[in-house]
Amino acid sequence: MENFTPVPAAIGGGLIGLSAALLWVADGRIAGISGILGGLGGAPRGDLDWRLAFLAGLVAAPLLWALAAGVPVVAVAAGPATLVAAGLLVGFGTRLGGGCTSGHGVCGFARLSRRSITATGLFMASAAATVFLARHVVGG
Repeated sequence: MENFTPVPAAIGGGLIGLSAALLWVADGRIAGISGILGGLGGAPRGDLDWRLAFLAGLVAAPLLWALAAGVPVVAVAAGPATLVAAGLLVGFGTRLGGGCTSGHGVCGFARLSRRSITATGLFMASAAATVFLARHVVGG
């Protein structure tokens, strides 16, 4: 269980929840990344600023962490074609589900949205099925 890191995970989860709550309270916006990114096209000037600031924070935070604590070693056991296919499937699923895990799982679940609770359950079930198939049926 070398990857079991409950304290950093709890801190990270708390920061995600805090940022989502601050965006909701301060601006009435839901911190769903797919909606924020998807809304860039054709967004009016006032709506564009907060979206760009949010996305800049998503890029800047790990870069600042890398400067402060170093770059973690990440091992990806999949090839480029698998990663591209996975990314396309995630994008398709996000469009099909009407949002992403951050929008549904963090923000919608917290608002007790039935749609988001259902979507989050389906995300988790799909993830569990994918891991089972990849590790035990296909092999890995």
